[in-house]
Amino acid sequence: MKRRGQIDVAVVGGGVVGAACALVLARERLEVMLVEGREPPRWSPSQPDLRVYAFAPDNAALLDAAGVWDAVRDARAQPYRRMRVWDAAGGDELRFDADALGRAQLGWIVENALLVDRLWAALPAAGVQVRCPARVEAMEQDADGVTLRLDDGTRIDARLAVAADGGDSTLRRLAGLEVAAHDYAQRGVVAFVRTGEPHEDTAWQRFLPSGPLAFLPFADGLSSIVWTLPDAEAERVLALDEATFGRELTQAMGGQRGEVALASPRAAFPLKRQLARDYVAGRVIVAGDAAHVVHPLAGQGVNLGLRDVAALRDGIRAATAKRADWDAPHRLERWARQRRSENATAAHAFDGINRLFSNDEMHLTLLRGPLLGLAGKLPPLVDFFWRHAAGQRGR
Repeated sequence: MKRRGQIDVAVVGGGVVGAACALVLARERLEVMLVEGREPPRWSPSQPDLRVYAFAPDNAALLDAAGVWDAVRDARAQPYRRMRVWDAAGGDELRFDADALGRAQLGWIVENALLVDRLWAALPAAGVQVRCPARVEAMEQDADGVTLRLDDGTRIDARLAVAADGGDSTLRRLAGLEVAAHDYAQRGVVAFVRTGEPHEDTAWQRFLPSGPLAFLPFADGLSSIVWTLPDAEAERVLALDEATFGRELTQAMGGQRGEVALASPRAAFPLKRQLARDYVAGRVIVAGDAAHVVHPLAGQGVNLGLRDVAALRDGIRAATAKRADWDAPHRLERWARQRRSENATAAHAFDGINRLFSNDEMHLTLLRGPLLGLAGKLPPLVDFFWRHAAGQRGR
């Protein structure tokens, strides 16, 4: 039961996962407040955001139910209908094809800034209260709720607080939730490029000893690259002139997409695996990057975070249907166990793939290509892998 002046949920962090969480829970007729430290920049179609996601169908359905997917798709969401994965050391490819799987597309390539922009635009109509700019400075909680103190002196009393404020989450730290972290000593170099061959609505990924290289189809014939490299090598390629960068990228792709030319600025971000040991501490739960940071090779980071949100929504719906307390401790614990198990499994699977392919050990090199080829020749296995990535396990 709510006490006087208490809201249902305070969501801390206004990125994709936090804004989606606030919007989705408000659609469930909960009283929600979103706390964010700075106003997000407006999305501009003329300035593509270097940070893009391979957006899965289940999360498109989540945003559709929240009333924002049409606005995202109509602005700029590039469908991809095929995936091709191969090892630079040789062997057959692993292929995914939407036609073979009976789908219109495997997913969409969507910019982070566009998602945030459209989610924020939908918050007022859904009744979400927004405190921005504001940051959490302190937290207290008891059996009935949590009180957040913001840096502007405001106090928020809520039945539940959701920490969605990123990998360096302040609220997670205040709640006493610890993380286990592993630094890959790699960086993901990102940019938009033009290729001599069209992208064919296909996501291309080549495994190199230095790390995976992905070319993701984008609008206007561009491709978005994520080039995983050791730290020192990433620094080196960032310093190359544009022509030399394009030549090295062409070579790294094995000439698969023809000549590659840089079409945007370049950036790089450090890669790590970070998992919260627990997802709930009393009346505080963690979601998105505050709970799990994974290797980007499968493009699943934001998808996992939005599945945290979908599972929370589903739990609230189930409790409400039974006229039970949706925020009962045992229900929060059940959500936490489910999400921690799935996210940890995914994180360690991505870690294992990265370790297997990002090296030049002879015995592993001899195994990798044939393993990919074998997987590609087993339609049930291809279907299983795709359904896992699309959030359709058990359906």
